Amino acid sequence: MPDVLTPDRTAQETAARAPSPGAPARSGLRALADEHLASTMKFLLVGGVVFLLDAAMYNVLVFWHPSHGWGQGLLHGTPLTAKLLTIAAASCLTYLGNRLWTFSDRPRPDTRRSIMMFLLINLIATGLQLSCLGFSRYVLGLDSVLADNISGTFIGQIVSTSFRYITYGRFVFPRR
Repeated sequence: MPDVLTPDRTAQETAARAPSPGAPARSGLRALADEHLASTMKFLLVGGVVFLLDAAMYNVLVFWHPSHGWGQGLLHGTPLTAKLLTIAAASCLTYLGNRLWTFSDRPRPDTRRSIMMFLLINLIATGLQLSCLGFSRYVLGLDSVLADNISGTFIGQIVSTSFRYITYGRFVFPRR
């Protein structure tokens, strides 16, 4: 009988901690935002630094000549080759930045598999970026500094970076 009259402290504590009806949705969204915000900001910072390097390297290769200065560079006639070279250099830096900082909290997967997935994803992303530049250069006939930077560097980078963000976290640096 004394058990019936004694209040159940566990039930009272649970009731006191129970969230309001709208709280689970808010706390779920908050947890999702907390989980992705830091890695998204790191990914964008790594990408931003590498973007600046990529743009600078591309402009030097295509629009700067060692003896004539700015105008038509050594690779002006082959902009896709220039972009491919700058993307390759940028991809190495991106892998290091994302592996060592953006996704450093994730377990280290098999390095060979991780690098192979990184290469595959970057080949696809490179194709997306080069198609933006190629469309501008060869379909629209635009070959100015502004046109190349808008199509290949800006629009191409947005398309390829969006693809990379979605795929890196799933396939290259998975949570497991």
